[in-house]
Amino acid sequence: MPRLSDIVLATIYEGIEEAAAEHGLSTFVTNTRDEPEVQRAWTEMVLGRRVDGLMFGDAYIDSRFLDALAARKVPFVLVSRRAGDHPSVTCDDYLGGHLAAEHLLALGHRSVAIIAGEPYTSTAIDRSWGFIDTYAEAGIEISSEWVVHSRFDAPGGRAAVEHLLAGGPTPSAIFAVNDFAAIGAIGALRDHGLRAGTDVAVVGFNDTPLAAELPVPLTTVKSPMHVMGRRGLELLVRLMKGEDGQSERLRPTLVVRASSTTTTRPASAVQGG
Repeated sequence: MPRLSDIVLATIYEGIEEAAAEHGLSTFVTNTRDEPEVQRAWTEMVLGRRVDGLMFGDAYIDSRFLDALAARKVPFVLVSRRAGDHPSVTCDDYLGGHLAAEHLLALGHRSVAIIAGEPYTSTAIDRSWGFIDTYAEAGIEISSEWVVHSRFDAPGGRAAVEHLLAGGPTPSAIFAVNDFAAIGAIGALRDHGLRAGTDVAVVGFNDTPLAAELPVPLTTVKSPMHVMGRRGLELLVRLMKGEDGQSERLRPTLVVRASSTTTTRPASAVQGG
């Protein structure tokens, strides 16, 4: 499981464990820290324990490792991230990016930046492009300089905003493809004398439990994580029985809170702080 989205994946795992109990199955979890070498080592370890099936929450978009695993006829399902044609249950992340963009467009934001996450993950790719394409359809091109990749955590979001603000004008809105990165972004804005929801609109993704409890509650795209875990386990059970199983993308929803209630303003120089 990824090292940087532990709360997200813990919520998914709750759904997995709940559904597994209903099927009379036991589960255990390993942490690969989102590192391919560790993923491979742990996979061989659990296969050595003669498990019936595997679920991955840390798939890379490059699916060669999973291709090789599929060739060995190992039943497995991906959750949270997709890769190749392998069976998966994910959020419709592209739609989620679209929802975030529609929201900011409706508020009049034209100078927007994206904290785009890790480029090797489907979540980062799909959420970013859902946002970018929606702005393009509205006749607004988002400069590549305002699309910054980062780790999926608060320090990553902070570093991304520091990079954005060092480049000149301040965007009127920021879309972070992960709530933790959004939280780091809010901290960086604060240190520059800018307040989320007043000076810069901020939108995250996932609706982690912390999002609603921040001093400025975070607008975010809600991913149905618990349902994702349940559906993923149910898909794995079908595959373990030798039945066909179809990948599924679950519909996200937008949860509007105070961090995106800012009114639009022209891009301005970074304030000191």
